[in-house]
Amino acid sequence: MLDAVASFSLIRQPWIPVLDLAGRRRLVSLAELFTQAAELRAVAGELPTQTAAILRLLLAILHRGVNGPEDERAWRTLWQRADLPAADIVGYLDDYQDRFDLLHPVTPFYQVADLHTEAGGVFGLERLIADVPNNAPYLTTRLGPGLERLTPAEAAVWLVHCQAYDTSGIKSGAVGDTRVKGGKGYPIGPASCGSLGLVHLEGRTLRDTLLLNLVTLDSDYLRQNPERDAPVWERDPHGPAEEEERDRGPHGVLNIYTWQSRRIRLFGDDSGITSAMIANGDRITWVNRQHQEPMSGWRRSANQEKKLGLPTVYLPGLHDHTRALWRGLASLLPTAAEKPGADAPTRRPPAISQWLARLRMQGLIDDGYRVTTRAVGVVYGNQMSVVDEVYHDSLTMTVQVFDPASPLATTIVDSAADAEAAVKALRGLAANLCRAAGGWGDRPEDPPAAAANRAAETAYAKLDILFRNWLGGLGPSDDPAQARVHWQQQAAQCVRRLGGDLVDAAGPHAWAGRYLDQEKKNYLSSARADMFFRNALRRALPLATAPETPPVPQEVPA
Repeated sequence: MLDAVASFSLIRQPWIPVLDLAGRRRLVSLAELFTQAAELRAVAGELPTQTAAILRLLLAILHRGVNGPEDERAWRTLWQRADLPAADIVGYLDDYQDRFDLLHPVTPFYQVADLHTEAGGVFGLERLIADVPNNAPYLTTRLGPGLERLTPAEAAVWLVHCQAYDTSGIKSGAVGDTRVKGGKGYPIGPASCGSLGLVHLEGRTLRDTLLLNLVTLDSDYLRQNPERDAPVWERDPHGPAEEEERDRGPHGVLNIYTWQSRRIRLFGDDSGITSAMIANGDRITWVNRQHQEPMSGWRRSANQEKKLGLPTVYLPGLHDHTRALWRGLASLLPTAAEKPGADAPTRRPPAISQWLARLRMQGLIDDGYRVTTRAVGVVYGNQMSVVDEVYHDSLTMTVQVFDPASPLATTIVDSAADAEAAVKALRGLAANLCRAAGGWGDRPEDPPAAAANRAAETAYAKLDILFRNWLGGLGPSDDPAQARVHWQQQAAQCVRRLGGDLVDAAGPHAWAGRYLDQEKKNYLSSARADMFFRNALRRALPLATAPETPPVPQEVPA
C-alpha cells in the first residue's frame, strides 16, 4: 500500500522521456519540459503510443497554462516567441500540485486512492505494461525482474499510457462500481485512444510541436462547452464508479485529452511501484465527435446512420496497419470547403490538418516550414483484450501540402495514386506470368493472385523509399507539374525493373506459354505478358515516357 508520506511530484521530478537537439535521451519533469521545450527535440517514449498519450497530456496543460489560446492573434504571439511562457504554465501546475503527485494519499495522479476489490490482494505489473499483454510476453524487454518493480518515473509513463490505450477484456471488480458482477468488471472496450486513428504534428523542436497541435479554442475545428470542459485535475476526484454521462461528457478537447478510461491504483512507494489494480472507468462514445477530437480522421458510417436514425454519423477512421501512410495521404489532408447544400463527405480529415492549413493560408507560419505528420494506432486482438500490433508511420512535408488550394498538394495526392496504378500494372504481369506457366484460378487464394500479391509487396517496399525521399525534398519553390513528372519517371524506372526481374525468373514454361481456353484463341506467354505490362505501365505513368507506339493486341484480363 502507498506510504502516506511518500511523494513523487510529476511537476518537479523527472519522468518524461525526451530527446534533446543533440539526440540524447533523458528524463525531464513537467516544469523542466515547458521551460526547456525550445531546447528539446521531442517526447521519446518506449512506444509511439506512449509518446502520443504524453503529448495529449502536455497539450491539456498548455491549453490551460496559456488560457486558450483564445484566438489566432494569441496563437501568433506564442509562435513568435523563442520559447514557451513557462512561468505561467508552471504557475498553473503549482495550483494543482496535489493532483500531480503520483503517490498522493488522497488524490494520486490519474488514480483512485482507495480503489480495491472485495477480495483485496495485489495485482501484477503486467496489467499496466502494454507490451506484456495478458501474460503473453512475446518480444518484450520486460521479463523477470523487469515485471517485479517499476520506478515511479516509469510507472507514471505507463499510467498515462494505460488511460489512453489499455486493452478491453475483464478487469478487476472495484468495490463501489455498480457494473461489477461476480467480482468482475466486464469489458467496456479499449481505452479512449485505442478507438482512434491518431495523428499529430511534429515540428523542429518540442516547443514547435506543442504549438502546432494547439488548436485555438475559438476555431471552427473545435467545439467545447467552456463552462464544463476541464482537465481531470480541475474536477472532483473520481471514485470507483462510472460518472454519469451528463457529468463526464466529453465537453471538449480538455476533457477528451485527460479522459479516465480506467480506475487505477498503483501500489508501492517512492522507491518503486510493485503492483497495480486496473478497473473499468468511463466509457466514451465517438459518434460525431469530430469537432471535439482534433487528432483523428473520420469516416461516415451508413450503417450507424440507419441504426441511430441520424442524417450523418461520423466515426473515427482507423489506420490501415497493412499500408504505408503515404498511400492513404488524401484522407489526412484538408479538402476544399464544402459547398452549401452538398451531401456530407464520406471522410473528414483530422482537425489538426485543417488547423495547419489555416495557419499556412493566414501567413502565420512560413511556407518553407516542414512538418512531420505522425500516425499512431493499436491493433487489438482476441476480442480487443490483447495488443497485437502498434502501428506507427510518419511523413515529413512542407506546410504547403496542407493547403487544399495549393497545386503542390494536388500533385502529391495524384502522385500517390500514380504509384498505386503502377503497382496494379505489375500485379497484372505477375498474375499473367503465373498463368502462362500453368497457374489456374481467379480466387484470392489461387496461384495467380498469390503471385500478384508477392509482386505488389515487393513494389510497395521499393516505392516507399522513393516516395518518402521525393516528398521530403519538395519545397515551396518547386514546380508541381515538373515534380510529378520527376516522380513518374522514378516510379516507372523502379517498377519496370521489377517487371523485368519477374519475366527473367518466370522460367521456360512461361516462355513457351499456353492457351487459356479450349478454343485456343487466348494465347499467353512471358513475352506477351511483358508486352501487356509495359503498355499498362505507360498508361499508368504517361508523364514518364514520350508519346508512342503502334496499336497493341487486346490484353488478357489480369
